[in-house]
Amino acid sequence: MADTLSTVPAPPDLSPPDLSSWSCPLPLRDHPRVVMGHGGGGVMSAELIENLFLPAFGGAPADGLGDSAVLDLGGARLAFSTDSYVVRPLFFPGGSIGDLAVNGTVNDLAMSGARPAVLSCAVILEEGVETAVVGRIAQAMGDAARAAGVRIVTGDTKVVESGHGDGVYINTAGIGLVPPGIDIGPHRARPGDVVIVSGGIGLHGVAIMSMREGLEFGVEIASDSAPLGGLVQALLAAVPGVHALRDPTRGGLAASVNEIAAASGTGVVLQEGAVPVPPEVANACSVLGLDPLYVANEGKLVAFVARPDAEAALAALRAHPLGADATVIGECVGEHPGMVVARTTFGGTRVVDLPLGEQLPRIC
Repeated sequence: MADTLSTVPAPPDLSPPDLSSWSCPLPLRDHPRVVMGHGGGGVMSAELIENLFLPAFGGAPADGLGDSAVLDLGGARLAFSTDSYVVRPLFFPGGSIGDLAVNGTVNDLAMSGARPAVLSCAVILEEGVETAVVGRIAQAMGDAARAAGVRIVTGDTKVVESGHGDGVYINTAGIGLVPPGIDIGPHRARPGDVVIVSGGIGLHGVAIMSMREGLEFGVEIASDSAPLGGLVQALLAAVPGVHALRDPTRGGLAASVNEIAAASGTGVVLQEGAVPVPPEVANACSVLGLDPLYVANEGKLVAFVARPDAEAALAALRAHPLGADATVIGECVGEHPGMVVARTTFGGTRVVDLPLGEQLPRIC
């Protein structure tokens, strides 16, 4: 009998598989541990914030999540923002982690219509990093702050053991003053608005990738890292009623437009052929299999303005060196609320969704 039973197949194991050792190019969204995709500015980042941080912090602000918070303090309207920079490599064509840390926070303040004023700087150094490298980064930060018209007024320094960092990490926080009458936020976009981008997209992300991987595309591709405070003020002087502004960093233009569409409940139609993609970016993305709409920028803005204000907005942007190539790339519509679609050059339509993770990790 024992011999007979031993030949009966064992029942199938219906217990759930152990996924702890699995890996996947696009990390599982229900992964029990933090993965790189959680830092990409896409769907995974949004889920981490909405399901973990916001409930712990008491919920989202009434006016939604923007690049900075606008606060009424002592009779003044202040914009406040913070960001951390973990870019690799530390130096790249067109900039370094130092000027990126200044420009990035300056730009986040500017997207609220604020005039950036002061920054803090916290630096985490890895044991063993050369002091000459730290000095170069500090000088780059000082030069960038002076160019942006802001002061670095407070900060902190920490050192971690060798092997527990990546040379240098930087956090900057900033405060700016929002002028009276300015009310900019992603929730204010509405059907009939036009979508404007201030220039060619994708330069920063491709510059980082080419430097990191040692790729050559026949021409040096430099980051577009730049402070956008002056460009925004020029725009607001011509069109005080700008509805929404974003600087399309992680997740690129696609992520920024999707966030505004979702916050405002409007549909957005982009004209794919109108989006300015520099030839060197287009060539690099073709080789790497990337979509330029999802590649990071560090010196561009996307603006949503009422159609009657479009010409004035374009003129103001194009009169500034950082907006010379500004162009209309789409419009807000009442159809497909919260969704972004692109009309292709072949006459078709495709959905431009929020990215799941990120195409290029550690780009800012």
